[in-house]
Amino acid sequence: MPNKDKYCNLSVALCQELVSLPSVSGEEGDVAKALAAAMEANGFHRVTVDRYGNVLGRIKGNKPGPCVLFDGHMDVVPVPDPAAWTQAPFGGDIVDGKVYGRGTSDMKGALSAMVGAACWFAKETRGRFAGEVCVAGVVHEELFEGIAAREISQAVKPDFVIIGEASELNLKIGQRGRAEIVVETMGVPAHSANPDKGVNAVHLMTDLIREIDKIEAPSQDVLGKGICVLTDIKSTPYPGSSVVPSGCRATYDRRLLVGETPESVLAPIDEAIARLSAANPDFKAKAYFAKGREKCYTGVHIQGERFFPGWLFDKEAPFVAATLAGLKEAGLTPGLSHYSFCTNGSHYAGEAGIRTLGYGPSRENLAHTIDEHIEVDQLHKVTVGYKAIIEALLACE
Repeated sequence: MPNKDKYCNLSVALCQELVSLPSVSGEEGDVAKALAAAMEANGFHRVTVDRYGNVLGRIKGNKPGPCVLFDGHMDVVPVPDPAAWTQAPFGGDIVDGKVYGRGTSDMKGALSAMVGAACWFAKETRGRFAGEVCVAGVVHEELFEGIAAREISQAVKPDFVIIGEASELNLKIGQRGRAEIVVETMGVPAHSANPDKGVNAVHLMTDLIREIDKIEAPSQDVLGKGICVLTDIKSTPYPGSSVVPSGCRATYDRRLLVGETPESVLAPIDEAIARLSAANPDFKAKAYFAKGREKCYTGVHIQGERFFPGWLFDKEAPFVAATLAGLKEAGLTPGLSHYSFCTNGSHYAGEAGIRTLGYGPSRENLAHTIDEHIEVDQLHKVTVGYKAIIEALLACE
């Protein structure tokens, strides 16, 4: 099948090119240019870049029909020590059947295969199909799951979304979400030689931490527990010198289940604060979600509250069944499961209610690691898989 070889090879070559261009969050510009150029050179009808720097390529059929959007982020995490790698982290070299480099697994490999599959489909159909196929190269996913994706869904209004995060070619029907909860205690400063004149905010925080530890985490059959983990703590002033700390701030990583809201997540913590305040007139505290603000490579700032919802679709849903059948018909053998981590699906499915699935090459545990890599065979298979998904979902309505 000549077309298969051509477009699978395109996926591999584009992966190598994108990996050779460093693109930590906020510095995705070079990758965006290369991705847009690849789309323009290989059959996409329209390629645009929005205010955040997301690249959106569109292939329109000759008849109206559903829109299938493939989502892959362009940003990667940093490489703190390149010398620790056995292969160049930005070399994109193929060694023993694997492409090495930062972002190969997370997730320039999948993004490249999305382009390859969409180009293959466009060439094979010659535009004679009902609907639209879109591929989005998204910015700032590593810091803000789903925030930049809001611009994509507003521009495209997709009927279906495929998230390309690593899944070992298994189909993902959901994920836990993520929230970053900040709790602060407010004390009264005093000289440490006279601690009784003040109120130690760290002592107040230890009381609050004990109460938060007692909160029963919610649980769901498929997604499991809504985990809550203390990830950092810091007193004010810091470093302290001969002073009773007047403030203390702690951060919790809270993994969210389907249906949890900002209000429902903060409620038990607010109740704990109320109990401690009632028992101790000196106790003062507050809880809220962290907010982030980062600069995009376009110069525009992206910002948002760090609350990214969970989502889950019924494994019997028609679009899930159609996708599974299409993949199997293409000779693939996907299992059905859910992501253990957060993705841009938090927006598409969790916020916007768009029918969303995850399907990607490589293993979850290779992301962010030294000697990150992706097997060439996985890139070939996922290119075939993405084309099969396009065909299945366009025929789904």
